[in-house]
Amino acid sequence: MKTKVSITKESILTMDATSIANSIKNKELTSIEATLAYIEHIKKINPTINALVENRFSQAINEAKEKDKLLQKNEHTGPLYGVPISVKESFDVENMKTTGGLEHRQDLISRKDAAVITKLKNAGAIILGKTNTPALCFCQETENKLYGRTNNPWDVSRTAGGSSGGEGALLSAGGAAVGIGSDIGGSIRFPTHFNGIVGFKPGMNQVSSEGHFPSVVNPLQDRMLTMGPMGKSVQDMELMYNIIANNNPPNRSLKNFKIEILPGNNNYPLSNFTKGMLDDIEYFLTRSYSTKRAVPSLFDDSALIWQEIMSIEGSKIIEDEAFSNNRSNVFTSFLKEKLTQRTSIHPYLSWAIIGAKLFKPTKGRVEEINTFLDQGDKALTDYLKNRLLIFPVYHSGALKHGKVFQEIFSIRKTFLDYMPYVAYANVWGLPTLTIPVGTDENDMPISIQIMSSIGNENALFRLGRLLEKKFRGYVRCDKLG
Repeated sequence: MKTKVSITKESILTMDATSIANSIKNKELTSIEATLAYIEHIKKINPTINALVENRFSQAINEAKEKDKLLQKNEHTGPLYGVPISVKESFDVENMKTTGGLEHRQDLISRKDAAVITKLKNAGAIILGKTNTPALCFCQETENKLYGRTNNPWDVSRTAGGSSGGEGALLSAGGAAVGIGSDIGGSIRFPTHFNGIVGFKPGMNQVSSEGHFPSVVNPLQDRMLTMGPMGKSVQDMELMYNIIANNNPPNRSLKNFKIEILPGNNNYPLSNFTKGMLDDIEYFLTRSYSTKRAVPSLFDDSALIWQEIMSIEGSKIIEDEAFSNNRSNVFTSFLKEKLTQRTSIHPYLSWAIIGAKLFKPTKGRVEEINTFLDQGDKALTDYLKNRLLIFPVYHSGALKHGKVFQEIFSIRKTFLDYMPYVAYANVWGLPTLTIPVGTDENDMPISIQIMSSIGNENALFRLGRLLEKKFRGYVRCDKLG
């Protein structure tokens, strides 16, 4: 006779989606038990971190009860059957708002699901609610006029990152089994790094962006934007990617790959704690794999190219959406907000739009960028065929609120110092796995990125599982209860 496994509410909050799905399938845990555990926990932690901005708790409870009934009849399907998940606010979810953090969109209700949401629902997932983003996902810190600021659960005086900051904070504190975010400039990886979770940015054109707001129409920006999972384990990242990707990657043996780790002294800012972690990772991997320290091809060009692509047409589409119901222009709005704090547009957004105007590339420069990317794509396809790269994510762990924005959006072009680590994967459309490997002097999480070319995702996950087991991995922040 099979002994029923005892799963406590506390352990549910730490379990990843794969474990919860298996426990539900094996009838060691019910979907309603998992769903209620997360809902109860969210109600406790969310007033402090402000991560979840719209819930569908009553619907989730009903769906969980229905899935448990079907399970009793052995009528269950999908690898996420009965698993409670969270969703970034930028994804359309039927009968929920998609606001982009803008006050004039607060009454807009989506009529259908985004493409990735449809796939997750078909896989059996239960959506608990939607998480906060910066206005129009246009910043690496999460704050907007409609929903306010999201705080890092490890230290609420510090940023949760952005633009998938609500996801990062909620998952860090154990508010869902797994989640989904998007990334055009580190938007999955900043929150993953700052909050100490695991995240995966797929390669370009591997996951549909249909139903994501804001959308992009420029092909250069489209190659940088992707949708990807965020959660508690590498195995969940692989599971989620296989659900949402257009094609599943082939199996690859790590023995066939060379591993290159970015040197700690690389002419860009990097904390001593992060340098030490890169050294530790090199020492660990050298015993079993071909490993060396190297700066990859085209690395030094990445931050400038990223900024120029983001500034094409001066971000006119973003500006038009932000000011569609506003008679003031971006310059007067920014100045008025600084003086009165009474405009409807957050200064992070208006200043980012102003920056895009300042760095707007000419038509001739855009043609040069296209040529450069065509040549670079060919070179990197060959370079990364049997090579995995390990990068830091940012020069430090999570900073105090506002500091990351100041570093990246300074008129002094300091983004050239602070963006190369994440911009590289966006510019070249590379799949990238981010894993917590340690903590800094403030006990804030530190993560590394593993990246390669499209088709090598399986190798990324294999290496990720090794590093996750050896180093920190996901540790639930229990400071909030």
